[in-house]
Amino acid sequence: MNLITDAMAQTAEQPPAATPAETAPAPAPAPTAPAPSAPQPQATQTGTAASGGAPDAASQPPSLPDLFAQLVPVFVVMGIVYILVIRPRARREKAEIEALRNVRRGDVVATTGGVIGKVTKAINDAEVELEIAPNTRIHLLRTAIAEVRSKGEPVKDTPVAPAKPANESKAPAKAAKPTSGAKS
Repeated sequence: MNLITDAMAQTAEQPPAATPAETAPAPAPAPTAPAPSAPQPQATQTGTAASGGAPDAASQPPSLPDLFAQLVPVFVVMGIVYILVIRPRARREKAEIEALRNVRRGDVVATTGGVIGKVTKAINDAEVELEIAPNTRIHLLRTAIAEVRSKGEPVKDTPVAPAKPANESKAPAKAAKPTSGAKS
């Protein structure tokens, strides 16, 4: 730190090198009107006017049209990112969630671990039973399903008809009714 302050002090002490234009004698100044009585603001070390003086253009906040012109491109880029990136990703996620909700018996699914199997039973909203080989069934979380490979036809449960007794024939027999009396 001392080196920097020493170097700055040395440069402040040395007069600047004169150029050939500066070595020529300066013309005599013309008489001017007396200077105004108000003192001129002194420049500070950073080059801005001292307090009490008129601020220069660089220290003023930007006007409303300038600020608007600077912010419009930012909002345009944000809109483009939303349209090209965020909306399609949200649609894909929504479709994936809907596909996981609609997994039912008979669907062929692939898990996140790479196992492919057929859904045999939906246990509850969070789990399914998956058949990965004949007579090999596992319970699987729905969140572990990576994709639904094919929508299979659900296994239809046919209602079981009640068993008929063996004595009855397929067509019921008509019973003969006895007739009484004479015919008219």
